[in-house]
Amino acid sequence: MTFDGRRHVRKASPRASGDASGELGTAAQQPWIALLQGMLGSMLILAGSLGVGWIANGSPMIRNSLVIALRTDGSGVVVSTIALTLGAMILLRSWLRLGQRLSLWGPGSLKQVVLAVVLWGAPLFVAVPIFSRDVFAYTGQGRLMAEGMNPYTTGISALSNWFMLGTDPSWAENRTPYGPLFLWLSRGVVAITGAQPELSVLFFRLLACVGVALCVIFLPKLAELGGFNGARALWIAVANPLFLISFIASAHNDALMVGLAVCGVYLAATRKPFLAIVLVTASIAVKPITIVLLPFIGLLWAGTAAGWGRRFAGCGATGAISLFLLWLAGIPHNLGFGWTWALLDSIPGYTGYSPSGFVGQLVGSLANAVGLDGGIFENGFRTLLTVGSVGIAGWLVLFGDPQKVLRRLALAFAAVVMLAPIIQPWYILWFLPFLAATGIKNDWQIKVCYVVIGFFVVFGAQDQLFVWNFVDLPMATKALSSWVAIAVVGYLLLIDVHTRKLLFTKGLELAHALPLK
Repeated sequence: MTFDGRRHVRKASPRASGDASGELGTAAQQPWIALLQGMLGSMLILAGSLGVGWIANGSPMIRNSLVIALRTDGSGVVVSTIALTLGAMILLRSWLRLGQRLSLWGPGSLKQVVLAVVLWGAPLFVAVPIFSRDVFAYTGQGRLMAEGMNPYTTGISALSNWFMLGTDPSWAENRTPYGPLFLWLSRGVVAITGAQPELSVLFFRLLACVGVALCVIFLPKLAELGGFNGARALWIAVANPLFLISFIASAHNDALMVGLAVCGVYLAATRKPFLAIVLVTASIAVKPITIVLLPFIGLLWAGTAAGWGRRFAGCGATGAISLFLLWLAGIPHNLGFGWTWALLDSIPGYTGYSPSGFVGQLVGSLANAVGLDGGIFENGFRTLLTVGSVGIAGWLVLFGDPQKVLRRLALAFAAVVMLAPIIQPWYILWFLPFLAATGIKNDWQIKVCYVVIGFFVVFGAQDQLFVWNFVDLPMATKALSSWVAIAVVGYLLLIDVHTRKLLFTKGLELAHALPLK
């Protein structure tokens, strides 16, 4: 029997149960080894970020003697690149090993996972932004608000000195895709920091950490409602390196969005519908994608025994209350419903590793091969997947086991994200907490989780490294980072006696699992 973290009545003897590496006894009782190794990985990421992380050109930090030495000398850039990449890979291995060492998920395991989040996240809190520099755009949007301009109609290029404060040029003319709550939070950060880059980053990290804390508190509780192990769910969704790097080091506002959504869904599942609607609406007002969750909040409000009339009434009332709250949030500064463009307007382009992007390219190539217009077929295929994702979500709202509304919510959210043309690495973190809370089995499901998280950690480590053009390097930093990551992945898959068993065994065969309590 494969173990998905669900509660079972019978206890397993140590010899009857195994973890992913077949280790028991001492190894399973020493999570501190993985905790310390992960902290080392985070410290290396911190050190590497000083040399290749994102620093605004107008920041005083750019004139620090250590930063100058690391960024203007080729050897400093090389060492920083290796440190950042190696740190990310050590953090990945530590996450895998922590799961192996806590494989029985007995009493005390939740405390160890929470400790991992704290120890591994602390160095990332003070790191230079890595994997993304969207956090600098948040400051720009706060400045727009402070100067009386509407971020839904005006790009950051309308600001003086906008480029020197670190914003990516792709934001220059773009409208913000964020909700009114986050715009007001951005305005508040700018009021406190005066748009000083480093202070602003730290304040946006504090907001992100509020979201992380909400996940740490409410995700285990959400999992236990369905009889699943809360510690294991938290380990899968929050302690993984992609979550910690993307939501703490990168300071993405997605962390606050996800934290509010998890808290809101938990409240809905525990029969507190009005407070749940407020929390999920706040999540939408940070980033509108969580509007997908509203119908399921209505179903939870209606109850498992509800008929069609009560279900539609619950969904309708949920939508009406949420819409009213969003209308109120848009009144100040005349923001209105400007955020709706992020849902209604399709952003051009695609990412090559998304199913829509990758398969779409194949469809286009096949069409070109037979003399047809490949571009038309590519766009048609991607549109079909996007429409299909909405159809899947709608089906999951209308049909399915009324006892499994949370699972249907998780699958609907996953469909909307995974079938979109553009998938950024941290997008999978939107729905992963809900999948983890409703059961990810220790078979192909957890293996897919390992592969996807590992891929995006490797991809992120080499995707956005800041290096000045005048620095003379023996090898491009992207290539160097890729080779370091590939070498570590090879070690984990082929040499490491512990981690190599994670993908190349039949799964985690547990005779029984320890109960939650």
